[in-house]
Amino acid sequence: MQEKILIVDDDKNICEILEFNLKNEGFDIEIAFSAEEAIKKLSTQFSLILLDIMMSGISGYKMAEKLRTEGNQTPIIFLTAKDTENDMLTGFSVGCDDYISKPFSIKEVIARIKAVLKRKNNLSTDNREVSKLIFDYLIIDLETKELTIKGEGIILTKTEFEILVLLADNPERFFSREEIISKVWSQTPYITERTVDVHVARLRKKIGECASVIINRSGYGYRFNTSNL
Repeated sequence: MQEKILIVDDDKNICEILEFNLKNEGFDIEIAFSAEEAIKKLSTQFSLILLDIMMSGISGYKMAEKLRTEGNQTPIIFLTAKDTENDMLTGFSVGCDDYISKPFSIKEVIARIKAVLKRKNNLSTDNREVSKLIFDYLIIDLETKELTIKGEGIILTKTEFEILVLLADNPERFFSREEIISKVWSQTPYITERTVDVHVARLRKKIGECASVIINRSGYGYRFNTSNL
């Protein structure tokens, strides 16, 4: 079945270029010229969203934040002329999966899309028989990709879930930021160590009273410490 991609950009020329090239790659494409129009279209299942940031009405940041708050975990790649480090970190902080600056190479966009979709489709359970990681009242379901704490479901982005699984499945060791990047963002270039910190900070915030289970030691990196539960 074709992967379905929603392009959200108020620049019709960019939309036409992306649509033509992505269809040639075998993707099923729909276009929305505003966030408002895109939100209406999202009643249909999409594999990925290419999302511009600077649009009239609802911005790309606001749209991404709204989707994540509502539990929609469709992968998002921002396409934007806002290319400072702070802009990039803001994008990741509202739940995007990747960030491409304009002007962009079509080959780069296609490569990034395929990398994000590959990560989505191969979230590492490593074909293990164990389908859950259970730490007292904190339960990570590797099949449904869900986290529950004291029976309450916690909504995580795909990247946040991957980081949590990586740490929780290896509670005896520290992972450096470089290691986390190589395992979680293996197919995605240009990820900085600061990006790891932003995602871990968001993950800690979401797990609330269990935040201390993810510890950091200067010079070593991050570890899942079960003694803090």
